[in-house]
Amino acid sequence: MHFMRRFRSLLPLVVAVLVIAPGAATPTVQAAAPAKVIAASAPAQPPRWIQRIDAVVGDLPVSVVIGHQGSTWYAHRDWVARPPASNEKLLLSMALLDRFAAETTLPTRVLATSRPRDGVVNGDVWIIGHGDPEVDRADMVALADTLVADGIHKVDGRVMGATGPFARDWFAPGWKSYFPKYYIALPTALTFHANEDRRGRNIADPERRAANELTKQLKRAGIKVTHEPGAGMPPAKLKGLATVRSDDLGSIVHRMDLWSRNFYAEVLGKLLGARAGGPPGTIAKGADAIERFARSHGVGGLVTHDASGLSYRNRITPKGIVRLLWAADAAPWGETLRELLAHGGQGTLKGRLNNVEVRAKTGTLTDISALSGWVWLQRVGDWAEFSILSSGISKKRSVQIENAIVRAVGANGSPPP
Repeated sequence: MHFMRRFRSLLPLVVAVLVIAPGAATPTVQAAAPAKVIAASAPAQPPRWIQRIDAVVGDLPVSVVIGHQGSTWYAHRDWVARPPASNEKLLLSMALLDRFAAETTLPTRVLATSRPRDGVVNGDVWIIGHGDPEVDRADMVALADTLVADGIHKVDGRVMGATGPFARDWFAPGWKSYFPKYYIALPTALTFHANEDRRGRNIADPERRAANELTKQLKRAGIKVTHEPGAGMPPAKLKGLATVRSDDLGSIVHRMDLWSRNFYAEVLGKLLGARAGGPPGTIAKGADAIERFARSHGVGGLVTHDASGLSYRNRITPKGIVRLLWAADAAPWGETLRELLAHGGQGTLKGRLNNVEVRAKTGTLTDISALSGWVWLQRVGDWAEFSILSSGISKKRSVQIENAIVRAVGANGSPPP
């Protein structure tokens, strides 16, 4: 009885195992080792900046990717392809800088059917553009002054604006019918004053207007022109007389992205299309060149119908954009591109992200918004890539979401566990 009472007193402490030893008359008691208690560890909580993004995005139709040096730090509906709106210009900028040096300048030339003799050009002179979207009166003044300096005092013919080498297409799948009238001027190889009249209305005859202006400037400079200006397709063989060159391509791309200029985008898209697919430059060829650039860097599934992003049928995922930003980081022109984009508080980011180190391109269509680019990580001391695409919510709400995400990443972004 004493043994049994003592045995029962030990039960709370150990598990008793009875072992019958060979040849033993009575059982012996062997205590088993105490069982190990394994504590369930709590799952690691995501960093606060990720919690902040999750709270802001919720169940809204927003796709987000945050990346750093080829690694994805955060993704929300990253597989959903949405219209990029004017983030298409960011893709165009990459494709342009991948094919042309940022220092490239675009010529606007005056040519003639014959060489001048004794200061007289016998026949028409032609103005031929090559995709400079910023040709204006000052360029016509410079061309006229060059001809005067070369001793020309008479043009026995007309000044003609060339309607090539780009096609004169002015529409793309996914555009609203009223876009050419209100949102995008005719993209031509020879442009003049952004292809608008003095009231800011889009025009259909920029080449003739450029010829008219050069005629005026030639007469001002003392050169006689015997016939009225016009426009048309130039003959195949012409002799060069004078050339003016654009600002460098990097500066033009900067102004396009800073203010999201649709006209610049479609003119440069035709330039890209002509270089990549052969003349004439068209909107479709420019779009195709952007798609080919994306595919060359492993981004498939891109659907592009224009270079400006006006098309509601364009599609890309945010992870596709971030992957292209990684490709830009590895390219010799990547840092140049980053600095060409709007900084916080500038251009289309006016009134937004003023105190954040961000370089980004906006995008806006009806109930569609986009913001993609780079934000400086204060804790890491490096740039992070990001893309935020939304559809089906108001622009005001989209901007609030985009700003909150970029601020959270910039201030507290760090590698997730």
